[in-house]
Order: sequence, then structure tokens, then C-alpha cells
Amino acid sequence: MNNIILILSILFISSSFNIEKDKSTNTLQTKIKAYELTSATLAAGKLMRVDSFPSKNITPRPIDVWLPENYSPKKKKYAVLYMHDGQNLFDSLSTWNKQEWMIDEVATDLMRNNITKDFIVVGIHNIPQIRWLDLFPEKAMQNLSDEQIKEAQSISNTKVDLEDFKGDEYLQFLVSELKPYIDNTYSVYTDKENTYVMGSSMGGLMSMYAISEYPTIFEGAACVSTHWVGAMPQKNNPFPKAIFSYVAKHIPNAESHKIYFDYGNKTLDQFYPQYASTVDSIYTNNGYTENNFRNIFYSNTNHSERSWQKRVDIPLTFLLKK
Repeated sequence: MNNIILILSILFISSSFNIEKDKSTNTLQTKIKAYELTSATLAAGKLMRVDSFPSKNITPRPIDVWLPENYSPKKKKYAVLYMHDGQNLFDSLSTWNKQEWMIDEVATDLMRNNITKDFIVVGIHNIPQIRWLDLFPEKAMQNLSDEQIKEAQSISNTKVDLEDFKGDEYLQFLVSELKPYIDNTYSVYTDKENTYVMGSSMGGLMSMYAISEYPTIFEGAACVSTHWVGAMPQKNNPFPKAIFSYVAKHIPNAESHKIYFDYGNKTLDQFYPQYASTVDSIYTNNGYTENNFRNIFYSNTNHSERSWQKRVDIPLTFLLKK
């Protein structure tokens, strides 16, 4: 009898905890107000905007959700692509440099031609003043000595301490706050096989970090012009070695994941080709092949949304091909 009472008590406590957890989640989500951003100039589909997505992990920021043409929540489900630097994806008229990825144009064309799965795109806006701290693979800092950290601070022209890095918190936000909202609000598949992450530069680093830290959440990552130098390029830069040390220890299983990298050789991209062989060796030595791994060199391309737009169909097809 005592054992039965104990079991019932445990079940009651567990049930109560789950109810309270659900209430907390539901309360958070009821505070999230999304609206259609009719001012956005799009080729197709529509853009939903949350002006300030609440978070207990990182500084609240805008979130955009692009829904493809003929989005039909009652008839089908969609894969989900999470992208960093969300304000640069859809509308050049609203970006700081008047450039965009043209994600809506390219994604629409891929779906119309039955090349990729049907998918939506979730764009996480950056906050320029803290973008570097949000998108740096935080655990890579553990591979730096105190002296190297001081050197890194000098290179990055900042006096930030280790606790100021928010890469882990950024991923907590994405996985435990943003993804549940997307899963509950839109008609999407919630499994790993239909969840992807993509970004450029520091966003490329964060996409690599996301699939490495959460291999049960993301099946694929596209890392465009990945910023392996970590901060401003300089001689004796300790960041690349620290980052690659992290990468080598956290390779997602090659049997169930796919990873795309690329790089150019103009402007900031000129500092990336030297790391190509390291990237290749780390992944191919851990079972990755041309079926699930790419590290592509694009000659005479620079570090800009305009360059990434010209080739974005390639990583999108690699990740989401039917």
C-alpha cells in the first residue's frame, strides 16, 4: 500500500509540474503578437513579424516568418529553415546596405519546380551591437588560455569577459523558446528530419554550432562564408584553432546529418581559403562524404548579401532537396 501511495504521489507531482510548465509556455506564447508585414516587398508569399520576441535567455528582438505562396495549414505541413541575421533576408528596401538574400524569390522558385520540400523560413534578427557575442560558438572559448583570451580581446577590440558571450543562450532561445512557438503556431513538421539552420559569416559559425550542440534538433546546417577567424583577421589569431578544436570534438553523426560550407576570396572572404583543408579533413575523417558534406569555393566572390544571393539556391537545395 505504501508503495502504491508513493507511486501515485510521484505521478501527481510529475503531472502538476508538466501542467505548470505548459501553463508557463502558454502564458509566454499568448504574449507574442505577430502581424503580417504588408510593407515588405516580396516576390511571393507573405511575411509575419513579431516586433520583440520575449526571451529569458537573450535580448528580445524581431522575428520574421516567411510563409510561401499558397501556404495551406489545413492541407499540408512544412519543413522549417531557421536563419540568422533575419533582417537581411527578404527586402532590400529595409536593409542597411540595400542588399538582401532574396530568399523569397529563390525559395519560391525551388518549390514551384518541385526541387525542394515545401518549407517556411524563420529569420532571427540580429542586434548589431551584440551580434558578435550572440553568434560566437561560446564553448570554443574554453579552448583558450587566459593569455589567449586577453589577446583575443585585443583583436576583437573589446573588453568583454567570458560571461558576456551568449552563444549558448542564443541556442537555448532558438531551441526552447522560438522553436516551440513556431511548432505550435504554424503547420510544420517538428522532427529533426525537417528542421534546418543557416547563416553567413558569424551566422555560419552559429549554424555549425547549432547542429553540433543540438544534433537531435537539426538535421542540416548551411554555413555560408563561415567566419573561421572568429573576430577581426590578424596574425597570431587564437580563435581559429580554438574553434576547430571544438568542431573536431562535436561532429554530428554523419549517418543522419548534412553540413554545407562555402567561401569566396574577396574582401573578408579572402581570409577563409586557408582553412578549407582543415574543414575538409575534420568532416571527411568522421564519415562525411559528398552525399552529406560540401565545402565549396566560389572564386571572385566577396563577403556580401549580393554574393550570397547569387548562390543561395545551392545550399537550399542541398539541405531541402526532395
